[in-house]
Amino acid sequence: MALRRALHFVFKVGDRAKTATFYREVLGMKILRHEEFEEGCKATCNGPYDGKWSKTMVGFGPEDDHFVAELTYNYGVGEYQLGNDFLGLTLQSSQAVSNAKRLGWPLTQVEEALYLTQAPGGYPFYIVDKEQPPHDPVTKVSLGVSDLQRSTHYWATLLGLNVMDKSEEKNTVLLGFSDSQCKLELRDVGGKVDHGTAFGRIAFSCPREQLPDIEALMKKEKQNILTPLVSLDTPGKATVEVVILADPDGHEICFVGDEAFRQLSAVDPKGNELLDKAMEEDKSDEWFAKHNKQKAAA
Repeated sequence: MALRRALHFVFKVGDRAKTATFYREVLGMKILRHEEFEEGCKATCNGPYDGKWSKTMVGFGPEDDHFVAELTYNYGVGEYQLGNDFLGLTLQSSQAVSNAKRLGWPLTQVEEALYLTQAPGGYPFYIVDKEQPPHDPVTKVSLGVSDLQRSTHYWATLLGLNVMDKSEEKNTVLLGFSDSQCKLELRDVGGKVDHGTAFGRIAFSCPREQLPDIEALMKKEKQNILTPLVSLDTPGKATVEVVILADPDGHEICFVGDEAFRQLSAVDPKGNELLDKAMEEDKSDEWFAKHNKQKAAA
């Protein structure tokens, strides 16, 4: 499983401009690429929506060796309902803490050298107030589960992540494909996991030849396959193949063929410019205001 790697987490965003400010100016991430689509994704990357949407990849460095965020924006949807499924993304950057204080972005100190803040939409982010490391500052993604033992079996035994740490006191298990990658923390929430409408998706890559094996294993184990092996096109870029799964609590998981994904995920020097242009051309807020209407709340 050493060839598998953690790639990104997908967030649905209702306010693209405010979200861009948070990732760029507060966290200090870079826009790695931006893409616009006229219709919904075959693998529901943008959620269960058929219309026009955009995808913006943001991170501290290239997707080849950084865990990044995928921001999906559905034109016409202004907000999403949070559940208890996504419990936070943790990163290390004293610069981000300084940025937040300077910009007046709300911060709550939860323990020594650890702050909690929120991305627009209410997504929790934990910032460790220490110097940003030379490698990827993003250390873990935390997800809520209803049965820690069952979930650990799924992620470790079936998907091949290594158990790195366990805490009975906190009811958590830390998993990852390697020490150098962003980790996945599972935390028992003591009840049912509610995904709301803001539910995201975590993505991993693997050698393309492993995709049919992953799908076959899930069928054999009678686990949930949301999207069987399918090819996804991005205009002017590499076509990738993916399998979309759901764990026992319904967390969406994407496995994508690594070889083509490395081509697709190459940093686009025009990413920042493309995002700014798309936001400038997006008159949906003005249209809704002019017609005395509000964007849909999903």
